[in-house]
Amino acid sequence: MRILMWHVHGSWTTGFVQGPHEYLFPVLPDRGPDGRGRAQTWDWPQSAIELTPAEAAGAEIDVVMLQRPHELERLAEQWLGGRRPGRDVPAIYLEHSSPQGRIAEMRHPAADRPDLRLVHVTHFNDLFWDAGSTPTTVIEHGIVDPGARFTGDLPRAAAVINEPARRGRVTGTDLLPRLNGDVPIDLFGIGAATLGGIENLRQDELHTEMARRRAYLHPIRWTSLGLSLLEAMHLGMPVVALATTEVVEAVPASAGVVSTDVDVLRAALREFARDPDAARETGAAGRRAARARYGLDRFLADWNELLEGVIR
Repeated sequence: MRILMWHVHGSWTTGFVQGPHEYLFPVLPDRGPDGRGRAQTWDWPQSAIELTPAEAAGAEIDVVMLQRPHELERLAEQWLGGRRPGRDVPAIYLEHSSPQGRIAEMRHPAADRPDLRLVHVTHFNDLFWDAGSTPTTVIEHGIVDPGARFTGDLPRAAAVINEPARRGRVTGTDLLPRLNGDVPIDLFGIGAATLGGIENLRQDELHTEMARRRAYLHPIRWTSLGLSLLEAMHLGMPVVALATTEVVEAVPASAGVVSTDVDVLRAALREFARDPDAARETGAAGRRAARARYGLDRFLADWNELLEGVIR
């Protein structure tokens, strides 16, 4: 199967391209948002292929994967040589994010499109987005297992937030000073350097650095389930997280501390920093839970079943 999709969410796509298909990624000379091509900081297989506009126009495409409103509105049709997604080419709209705004106004850009299939990555997102008559499916995340790397030799916490300054309260960036007291917090992610953090690490390097910290902090208020959280659990790190969106489903009590009380989270960081044995035991439980629910085999099997149904 040949799947056309844009490189939008590198961590999610890293799992997806492990499947048995050909994955075609638009590439432009500037490698901007609408033509990034293959990933530069993740390891993708050779079945992830870059495609120029000229190549895409006449290419055989079995399904197009849409992830942003402007892909649905115009971009996909431009790259497909005038073929319309959902009408001339089978199409899936993959929604990574939780909706923003008033609860009564959370209408999805792909709502009332029975010719599409809308796929959510969490049940929380499916619950909150209004899709109208568009058929919807939930396929939970799947992670390429980075291995049990936890050492916890640094009595510090790791947090991974992309664009922490711009996204502010959404990602809980404003909570970091309140939490960064007894236990220092090392911030990783795209744009983290603006706040004194660490950025531009390859995924493998990031995982190694995360695993050296005693706990993983997830201060996210309102985004979809962060893949960095699931990666931390796979690494064997204990989790300290806000009890928001899908976190309460993903993190069992044995895997860490989940609360909306910042003081409770701060105390949990302090306890893990003080007791490395407890941190290791809790992280091991989290790894077992994450591998059971967010394993790559289940993820790819769910997607293969959906793709086969969509192109019939």
